[in-house]
Amino acid sequence: MRLAIDHRTEYRYEQSPPYALQELRLTPLSDSVQRVLAWRLTVDGGRIEAEFTDQHGNRVSLASFDAGIHKFCVHCEGEVETESRAGVVGPHRGPAPLWYFTRSTALTKAGPQVRKLVRTLGSDFDGDIARLHALMDLVADLVGYESGHTHSGTTAEEALEAGHGVCQDQAHAFISAARLMGFPARYVSGYLMMEERVEQEGSHAWAEAYVDGLGWVGFDAANRMSPDDRYLRVATGLDYKEAAPISGMRLGDSGEAMFVSLQVQQ
Repeated sequence: MRLAIDHRTEYRYEQSPPYALQELRLTPLSDSVQRVLAWRLTVDGGRIEAEFTDQHGNRVSLASFDAGIHKFCVHCEGEVETESRAGVVGPHRGPAPLWYFTRSTALTKAGPQVRKLVRTLGSDFDGDIARLHALMDLVADLVGYESGHTHSGTTAEEALEAGHGVCQDQAHAFISAARLMGFPARYVSGYLMMEERVEQEGSHAWAEAYVDGLGWVGFDAANRMSPDDRYLRVATGLDYKEAAPISGMRLGDSGEAMFVSLQVQQ
């Protein structure tokens, strides 16, 4: 399938920030399940200072703000050809070793709620894939999709205790439990083409676990399925912070408002 993306994020400020630097992980790369045909990333109200590849193989652009601006806009657009492989991305690649993906982070640290989830899941399954799909379904049951209650700093434990969250929270809960079960796991940010809906509120997120004999396999608890050709992978990390589309720092205490426009279509 060929997916077309048009994604614009605009920040508006009451007063011009004296200094700001943003990390942009908004450039997808070709891999075993997708081929980038065309892609362009631009900024308005600033400039791209440098580009590099991080420890996960993500393409990162560093963007600074122009002096005196009250509006900063990040725009990416392009076309990517995707393939459905039942969520299987394949062998591990990149400088970070597999054991690195068993590490806990502040957002994915396993506590009482995650340990209870794993106990509830049990171990009577016919293989790792069946076990991980059951984990995905259980996470979807315990963290119902509901926006407006969590934020970028919500942990897996907090989402499970609250009983609701968004795709980011479901991915963190899955990752935390999978690592506790002995699987290397990572966070994925990207896009999902929805049926009969071009305009979307924001990008999507899911999880991948490493399975011996298959490699990395994706699990999307928000939709209770492994990614198919409607999904476009952009960045990966141990958690949201390492794969966030836009992150960074800003000096000053000027009020900030953010507006997002996103179209994903075939």
